[in-house]
Amino acid sequence: MLKPSTSAAATRRRFVAVATVLGWAGLSIQMYLIFHSRWTLGASLMGGLLSFFSYFTVLSNTLVATVLTCELTSRESAARRWFLQPGVSSGIAVSIALVGLAYNLLLRHLWHPEGWQWLADELLHDVMPLLFLGYWWCCVPKGTLRLGHIALWMIYPLVYFAYSLLRGHLLATYPYPFIDVEKLGYPQVFINAGGLLAGFVVIALWVVGLDRWRARM
Repeated sequence: MLKPSTSAAATRRRFVAVATVLGWAGLSIQMYLIFHSRWTLGASLMGGLLSFFSYFTVLSNTLVATVLTCELTSRESAARRWFLQPGVSSGIAVSIALVGLAYNLLLRHLWHPEGWQWLADELLHDVMPLLFLGYWWCCVPKGTLRLGHIALWMIYPLVYFAYSLLRGHLLATYPYPFIDVEKLGYPQVFINAGGLLAGFVVIALWVVGLDRWRARM
């Protein structure tokens, strides 16, 4: 009979393995759908790749899948150590939580995907945020986060926003309707972005608070 600690470790590994597979599966399905659409239209596949990585959802899910893969593998590397740092994994948890909340509050009602697109959407916007937050709660060491980490985590969404505006200015296409400058204008776009950033900070404060509370348990 397995010892409790051994059983718990095995359960944790199975959970991480399943989450890793689902994470990469969601990204792969979404990439295939974009490539298939562009192939059908005779458009550039390289443009499809750039479009794929223009979404905060895709970038955040890629980070999530990378952390889970690092957790699953045992081969040591500088990249693995960096991604598994509590400060890094926690920042990614905040980002993926924002993905899930923003999609369900702001975007879900705008379209009704079917088939493989529905599956990709559910994996990237609902399943993976929940699984990664579960991973963060159960597997990431607690007690090291500080309020200063929030300022570092904010660099990611701020850089993404700046990139999206620059890309939109050059290509006249924006990944999300709430930052579409062509339709909304810069004042409204900055108001929308400010609201999302405020949401990001609130989630980050919760994560830091939960980290401290869990460390005292």
